Formats: sequence, structure tokens, C-alpha cells
Amino acid sequence: MTTKPRASMRTAARTATPTEARFERVQPGTVAGSLYRAVKRALLQAIEHGSCTPGSALPSEADLARAFGVSIGTVRHAVDELVAEHIVVRQHGRGTFVAVHNADRFLFQFFHVERCDGLQEVPKVELLHFDRARAGETQAAALGLKAGEPIFEIENRLLLQGQAVIHDRLALPASLYKGLTERRFRERPSTIYHLYQTVFAITVTRAHERARAVGADRTATRILGVQAGSPVMEVHRTALTFGDKPVEFRLSTINTARHDYVHLLSRPV
Repeated sequence: MTTKPRASMRTAARTATPTEARFERVQPGTVAGSLYRAVKRALLQAIEHGSCTPGSALPSEADLARAFGVSIGTVRHAVDELVAEHIVVRQHGRGTFVAVHNADRFLFQFFHVERCDGLQEVPKVELLHFDRARAGETQAAALGLKAGEPIFEIENRLLLQGQAVIHDRLALPASLYKGLTERRFRERPSTIYHLYQTVFAITVTRAHERARAVGADRTATRILGVQAGSPVMEVHRTALTFGDKPVEFRLSTINTARHDYVHLLSRPV
């Protein structure tokens, strides 16, 4: 990936065409919870199962309302939540599209490291290691696997402003990424999550993270160029797809001497 300033989030493909998904009427007497939640679940299922593909346009709110047999306000409430969760994105004057994992979304939703003065950019990624392995206990627990099950182990060094700032160690369930090779991973045209989405039909919808301060070990000293024992941040991230299914475990070591870990908190819509 090449370095570029953060831009506004424009995640829908320019050539997107209307979806071929078919939706059934929502029956109030058979739905647990409010109607808008039933509409939201139906839209999520269409996206998850590929009826509404990344970058494709959703039908208009009026068409969705007719298909589901509900009011436009009910549809709008459901779509509003999907927008807030970054599953779909509205484009003024064009419609609503299934979100694509491009560099804008990566910065907006999943990359939280920026320079202390607020400068944000897409990092340059250097692949350090790629191999098949067996899941250790920590990796297996995070991914819902049994220890010893096959995984891909990947190591990256991320550079910001030309300086090594992050060391990422990824574990991917081999069963979910059949056909993944070092060449395919290295030559991906966009972000890692874009690769998951476009090649393996795995859309990362959110992530669970735990962070703590630790002293730099020998690996951090070698890869990030920090002194042994100096403070660094360690972040454990489990990336989740639809239904909160884990699809990636990532251990990140971050040199925070000149960079901050910034996360915007907001109330659910």
C-alpha cells in the first residue's frame, strides 16, 4: 500500500450495479422484536450470503419498503444502523452501497495509530514472514479453534512517515483462507481486509481489542529499532465477521514514542 492522507470514507465502487437480492415480506406476528430489526437482519443476511455484494447498490428505500411490506421509516431506521456500523455507506445523490474494505475504510474504522500532532496516513506494509503453522493456545482460543489446528502465520512491519512503528503478527484459520499464498498476500492491490473480502468473501465487520503497556523485547528491538525494555503498546485484536465469527487474530506491538493510539468513541445510533 502506498502512503496517502486520510480522505473521506467513500467505500462503494463507482461501477456498482443494483443488487439481485430478493426480499420477502416481514410478518409482524412472527418476528421477535421490532420490525426494523427484522429488516436489518434480512439485509445483513443478503450481504453475508453474497446476494448483495461489496460495492453493489441496495434497492431504494421505497423498493425495500414494498418488498418487506413495511414503512419507509422502518427501512430507514434499519439502514441507518447499518451505516453507523459501516456495513453500508450512503452516497449523496447516488444511493446506498455495500461497503468495500478500501484504504479509506481501513483508516476510518480499523487503523488507530497516528502521529502525536494528529497526522494520519495509510502505513507502508513490509511483509516479514509468511508460513503455514499450527495454532498455539492463545491463537486457538481467539479464533475458536483447537490447539494444533492449521493456520497461516504472517508478520508485517508497518511504517509511518518512513519510520517503523508497528509490528503485526497475524494468525488466520487455514480452513477459511484456502488458496492463500505468500505471493497473493504480498501482491494484494489494497488492504489486507480488502483481500479477505474480495478473494475469500470474508468481510470484517468489527474487531475486539485489548491493549496494555509492556517493555520492548528482543523482537521489538530488532524490528522496530527501539531499546530493550523501553515502553511499547501491545494490542490483541480479534477481527470478526457476520455473526461475530472470528476470522483473524492479530498481535500488534506499537512504538508510541511519536505516535498515539486514538479511538473515537460514539453512542450507537
